[in-house]
Amino acid sequence: MAAKKKINHIAIAGNIGAGKTTLTNLLAKNFNWDPQFEDVENNPYLNDFYDDMPRWSFNLQIFFLNSRFKQVIEMQKTKKPIIQDRTIYEDAEIFAPNLHDMGLMASRDFDNYKSLYSSIISQIKPPDLLIYMKASIPTLVDNIQKRGRDYEDSIRLDYLKKLNQYYDNWIAKYNMGNLLVIDCDKLNFVDNKEDLAEIYNKVQAELNGLF
Repeated sequence: MAAKKKINHIAIAGNIGAGKTTLTNLLAKNFNWDPQFEDVENNPYLNDFYDDMPRWSFNLQIFFLNSRFKQVIEMQKTKKPIIQDRTIYEDAEIFAPNLHDMGLMASRDFDNYKSLYSSIISQIKPPDLLIYMKASIPTLVDNIQKRGRDYEDSIRLDYLKKLNQYYDNWIAKYNMGNLLVIDCDKLNFVDNKEDLAEIYNKVQAELNGLF
């Protein structure tokens, strides 16, 4: 009889305001996983970035890349399953290319970033299950306004739209492991217990398929 595959790493991906942190907490509690979150409160570049994106884009992306790399290395050492709020892949597949494409990151900085990312990615394993939270711009904006973070007040709509395009392109070709797409426009898991239960069932079905 074949041994069960051990599930170590579940990751949640999605645009700003998709609800990643909330869902990470809910899934961690329901499945008894350890949650790992983005280092937002201790990020020394976020406020400056939203005030002056061209000046601080490279610094911000390097901070996130380094922070998530250390996070993944620690996750690979632990025995208990971990659910991660945002992946290291989104930094390089979504945010950095978008900043470069919008003229908010210089080409030499972007090339430097990609080179560093290539070195890092060769040292880590992809998640056993990636959960992508797909959301339209109105849903994202509504969630961003509800949580009321001061530094997010200046987020541009064209920035969110471009990010969504990059996410759609990345998810369409994602092939590193199991993928579950959650439609956040249709499933209000914060206010509707039935929608949350549906997500739990979807995740459990994916986990069963990994064995």
